[in-house]
This record gives sequence, C-alpha cells and structure tokens, in this order.
Amino acid sequence: MQHTVLVTGGAGYIGSHTTRQLLNAGYRVVVVDNLYSGNKWAVPEGAIFVELDAGNLEAMRRLMPRYDVAAVIHFAGHIVVPESVSDPIKYYRNNVVTSLQMIQACRDTGIRKFIFSSSAAVYGIPMQIPVAEQADTSPINPYGFSKLATEWMLQDVSNSDRINNEPASECFNHVALRYFNVAGAAVDGSLGQATPDATHLIKVACEAACGKRDHISIFGTDYDTEDGTCIRDYIHVEDLATAHVVALEYLRRGGESRTLNCGYGHGFSVRDVLGAVQKVSNTDLNVIEAPRRTGDPPVLIADKTKIHQVLDWQPNYDNLELICGTAYKWERNLTEFQQNTENR
Repeated sequence: MQHTVLVTGGAGYIGSHTTRQLLNAGYRVVVVDNLYSGNKWAVPEGAIFVELDAGNLEAMRRLMPRYDVAAVIHFAGHIVVPESVSDPIKYYRNNVVTSLQMIQACRDTGIRKFIFSSSAAVYGIPMQIPVAEQADTSPINPYGFSKLATEWMLQDVSNSDRINNEPASECFNHVALRYFNVAGAAVDGSLGQATPDATHLIKVACEAACGKRDHISIFGTDYDTEDGTCIRDYIHVEDLATAHVVALEYLRRGGESRTLNCGYGHGFSVRDVLGAVQKVSNTDLNVIEAPRRTGDPPVLIADKTKIHQVLDWQPNYDNLELICGTAYKWERNLTEFQQNTENR
C-alpha cells in the first residue's frame, strides 16, 4: 500500500508544488483546501482533492482514517504580514487554532509524522547574520507570532510522548521548516504563484514587468547595506518543495523532531532583484522610492548548515536570474493559463 500523505493548503503556491513532487516520488496524496486563497486547478492530477477547512476537527478525524493517512504536511494558513497587523484575530484563529485542531486530529487518529510550514518571521529582527535556528525568536508581527505559537505546540506534543515514556515507534515527531523568501515557479511553466494582491517582491516585480502594475516601490533606500536597500535570502519554490519531501523521508526513517531553516545562505538586495527581473523580462520597470516600512530588518539570510546536515537537502535552483525568469514566464502566461484551466 502506498504511503498516504495529507497536504493541507495543497491548492496553494507552495502546497501545489510539493504535492506534485510527492506524487512523482510515489506517494499517495490527499489535498485538503478550502480554496480561500488556493485554486482547484493548481491541485496536480493524481492527487485526491477534498474541499474542506483544515480546522474542522470532526471532519478531519473522519477523513484521516478513511484515506489511511500516515503523515501530514500542513501549509494552510494566512501569510500577509500587513494584514496580520490590521486583523490579528484572523491570523491567530486561522494559523494557530487551525494548527491546534490539525495536531489534535493527528493525535486522535494515531498519525505521528507532521511537517509544518513555518517562517523566518519568527526571528523578527535578528542580531546576527546569517541567522541560525538557535537564535532568539522575537517576532515583530502577529503573523510571526502565529507561526512561532504553532512551533511551540508541536514541540510540546513531541516532548509529552517522551515524558510519558512512549515507545520510540509511538512518539509524535515533526519537522518545522522556517522559510526565508520563497519565489519562482515551476521550470516547465505549469505551476506558480497565483495569489491575488500578492506582496512578495519578485511576484510584484513580475506583475509590473507584465503591465499588471504601473510601478513598483522600494521601501527604504537608506539601510546599512551596499546599495541602501534590504537584502533577503530568496529560495526557489521547487527547492523548498524538495525540502518537504526529504523531511518526510527523514521522519519515515525514524528521525526525531527538528526545526530547520530553508534558505540558500546568501542574499540579494531589492535593487539586485529588480535588475534581474528587468533583465529576464527585457523591460524597464517604473521604480518609485518610498519610505521604510516599520519592522523590516536590513538583512535576513539563513544559516543553512543544519538542513544540509540533517536532511542532506541539495538545492538545484540557487540562481537569482533563474528564479526571476521562471516567475516572469509564469506571470506572463498566468491569465491565459487560468482561462484555459477553468474551461476544462
């Protein structure tokens, strides 16, 4: 019997890429998504799709044994930082309470392997760069706090089994993957980010390059960096999806609970990114310099040591122009792609 993986939020950006890689690796995949920000057309062919809110505890308790689920990868959640500041209850309800219900459903149905979609937002403004997993966690917005709260819940549940002297084979284990700046799209152009009103720099820049926005803003040009703009660690979505697959294999081999950064260990400035998008799109962007946004750290780069040691994760797309090129290709074809898939 195939190992069955439940993927919450599998109709979303990262979830759909991971679902496809899981299918290619031979897993049976059940996607649960309420389509709040995901798209049914993004669910790869071959996955079982259930339109359902992942926070529905009773429904999840019924669904998990029905499909003989052996592991969960939990993507479902809200991700827009400014919105989390203006509407924190929405984020705590969906990101924290839903995660709690998922963990409870796993406990009630005997599922002991859980992979969580966390974020570098848990670090806030780090004191040391690159930032390692053992660094202080001091989120500066409700989104970051919601991710950290779920990490705490997972760790407490994992610890409780050991405190209660459960056999190793019966212990709940998890991997929390702290994403840095996810970007790009499938190299073959078949999947990518389709979230409306996206705020991610590369996505927004590609929209501007395609004429979907009349300008793009740089928020702050006076940071203590080489060109005065913020520096971030950008990771291609396909490499991030691979990290989930190898994390699952790690847990299947009996690996214990771990928290791991997902980044390349080096960064690019906002101006670097805009230059790369202009190069791959052969366009000149209308760039507007704007004041700093509150809470933006000048530099955020991952210490990638641990994920390589623990998971032997080997990225394949560590190239800024490739990341921007796949994102631009996807953006250019997105409207036509959506129309064609909706007419199927």
